Amino acid sequence: MPTAKQDLGALGERLVVLHCACPRCKRARTLKTLPPNFKCADVICDFCGYLGQVKASASGEGLTPPGLLLGAAWDPQKQRMDSGIYFPLFLVLVASDFGRFSIHYLSADLQMPELFLRRAPLKATARKPGWEGFRYNLDVVRDRLVLLAEGRLPRPRSASPTAQASLLAGSPS
Repeated sequence: MPTAKQDLGALGERLVVLHCACPRCKRARTLKTLPPNFKCADVICDFCGYLGQVKASASGEGLTPPGLLLGAAWDPQKQRMDSGIYFPLFLVLVASDFGRFSIHYLSADLQMPELFLRRAPLKATARKPGWEGFRYNLDVVRDRLVLLAEGRLPRPRSASPTAQASLLAGSPS
């Protein structure tokens, strides 16, 4: 069973796929989600091959990006940075109390190493001892984020877990 953070991530990916055209080829409805645990990318354009990273975060009002945002594993990110490879970022902010969301975008060419803050390795008592992650320091790129979309969260017809799962999967409830 997925955790609340995994559900939020899946919702963020689904909102990007539903509401965003491909930034490269500009075609609507060509962004598709990649399999879970695909390193450094979450969506791909099935027309031009564009790759993008999606990060979702709970937000009080659904519009203001946080200063810091949890990223993923440090090593794959560091290797790509050392090679000059950055993936564009879709930032999805969800205000479930207000039933709304916003999608912000940061292109790869506007990213720099200061955006990525290495975290300390996890302690020996952690589930994955020694694992290192990173945080996005969004304060250094706040003026570079572009608002792509905002809207109301889709509401399932019932509050059952099945209806919520189908909402995240994109099928009608």
